[in-house]
Amino acid sequence: MVDAAKEPAGPQGRQPAVDAQAPDAAGAAPSGTDAPAAGEESGGGDDPAAAVDGRAPRTADAGAGAAGSAETLDRPLPEGVRRRVVGLASDALGGLPLGELPQSLRQYAKFTPARRAKYAATALAAALEAEPAFRSRIAERLRLGQPDLVKALESGTVPGAADPMDVAAAAYLVRSAGWSRLVAAVGEEAERAGAEGAAAEAARLVEKLQAELAELRAAARSDLERQRAESEDVRREADSLRRRLRSLESDTRRAQAETRKVTGELEALRAQAAAERSAAETEARRLRHRITELENAAEQGRRSAREGRSVEDMRLRLLLDTVLQSAQGLQRELALPVSQIRPADLVEAVVPGAASPHDVARRGLAEDDPALLDQLLAIPQVHLVVDGYNVTKTGYPTLPLEQQRIRLLGGLAMLAQRTQAEVTCVFDGQDLDVPVIMAPPRGVRVRFSRTGETADELIRRLVRAEPQGRPVVVVSTDREVAEGVRKAGARPVASVLLLNRLARP
Repeated sequence: MVDAAKEPAGPQGRQPAVDAQAPDAAGAAPSGTDAPAAGEESGGGDDPAAAVDGRAPRTADAGAGAAGSAETLDRPLPEGVRRRVVGLASDALGGLPLGELPQSLRQYAKFTPARRAKYAATALAAALEAEPAFRSRIAERLRLGQPDLVKALESGTVPGAADPMDVAAAAYLVRSAGWSRLVAAVGEEAERAGAEGAAAEAARLVEKLQAELAELRAAARSDLERQRAESEDVRREADSLRRRLRSLESDTRRAQAETRKVTGELEALRAQAAAERSAAETEARRLRHRITELENAAEQGRRSAREGRSVEDMRLRLLLDTVLQSAQGLQRELALPVSQIRPADLVEAVVPGAASPHDVARRGLAEDDPALLDQLLAIPQVHLVVDGYNVTKTGYPTLPLEQQRIRLLGGLAMLAQRTQAEVTCVFDGQDLDVPVIMAPPRGVRVRFSRTGETADELIRRLVRAEPQGRPVVVVSTDREVAEGVRKAGARPVASVLLLNRLARP
C-alpha cells in the first residue's frame, strides 16, 4: 500500500493548481494549452485554478479541491481501495499522451490495462501519490467515465447504491472535501467486514469441527463396544481351539508312534526284498553271461568251419585259375600245340605262370618308369593294392580329400579296364567323422580301415589273405609298408610309378 503524504504548498502557502480542463476524445489536453504543474504560481496571488479553453475556472470546485488537497491519511491506504485506484489509473493511462505521463510510467504506456495493473501497480500508486498533476488527469478521466459519482462526491454526498470501494477510490483521486474520512471509513468498514467474515468462518469451522468430534466420539464408542464383543468371541474361540489342539496333539502322538512301528516293518521288508532282488539279479546275470558264452562259442565254431572251408576253396580256386591262365598264356605266347614239346621247353628259364614279382622286370627299367608297372600288371591274376592317401598326397596334396579320392579312383578305373587286373584301393578311415557316401568305380574295390586300424595294417592283412604264389603288387611310398608286404611275398612299388602311369595316355 502507498502511504498518503501531504502535498507541498506553493510559494505563498497556496495549494498547487489542479488541471481542471476536460481532456478531448483521445484523452489529451487541447492544443496550445498546458496544465499548470504542481507548485507553480498562477499570476499575482489569484485563484490557483487556471482557466481552461477560455472558460472561467469553477470557483466552487477549485475551493473544494483545495480543501481536499489539504487533507491527509493518518494510516496507509486500505488494500481494497488501493487496488481500485490502481485499476482506474491503469485503464486511464493508455488514453494519456506520452509527454503527460511521469517518467516512471512511460515504459508501461503500451501495456494492456491488465498487464499495467499487474506489473506497474507499485509505480502507479507512487505516481498518484507524488504527482498531483498526474492524479488530476486520472481524476478527469474518471469524471468523464463516472460523472454522477464524481459530482456526488464534489457536492459532499455519497450515493447509497454505489460500491464503497469505488466511492473511496474516486474520493482519493478527486480529493473532494472529506475524502480522507471517507477512505478511512471505507477501510474500517472493510476491516470490520473482513473481521466479521473471519469470525463467521471461524464459528462455522468450530461448529463443523464440534460436529465431526461428536461423530468421531460416537464412532469410537461404537468401535470400542464392537471390539469388546469381538474380543469376547475371539476369547471363546481361542478356548475352543486350545481344547481341540490338545486333542489333536494326543492323536498326533499316537499316530506318530504307529507310523514309526509301520516304518520299521516296512524298512525290514524293503531290505529283505532288496536282498532277494540282488540275489536274483546276480543269478540272472550269471545265467545270461553263460548263455552268451555258449552262443558265442557255437557261433564261433560255425564261423570257423564256414570260413575255413570258404577260404580254402577260394585259395584253391585262385591257384587253379592262376595255373590255367599261366598255361594258356604260355601256349599263346609260344604258339605251341598243347601236346607237343619244343626245345624251348627244355631251356632253363622262368615260366610265366610260376613267376614271382621278383622274377619280372629285370631289363634295367627305372623305379619310376611306367613300363615297369605295365609289366607287373601283365602277369596273369595279378592283384594291385593301392595305398590311396599315400598316392594322392604325393601327387596332388593341395586338393581336398574328397577331390583326391575322386581323381585317384577315376584313374584306377581306366587302368583296371585296360589291364583287366584286380585293383583294390585302401584309404585310412580311422579319423572319419561321418560315413563316406560314394559309388566305387567299376573294376576298383574301395576299402576304408576300421576305427583303431590304419590303412597300412589293412594293406598287410589284404596281402596275407592272398594264397601263396599269387602275384600281388602294392603301391606305397611308406618304407614300413613296403618291408612288410615284401616279407609276405608281394612286390612293393613307389607311388610316383603309379602317378606316372596314370598320367600317361
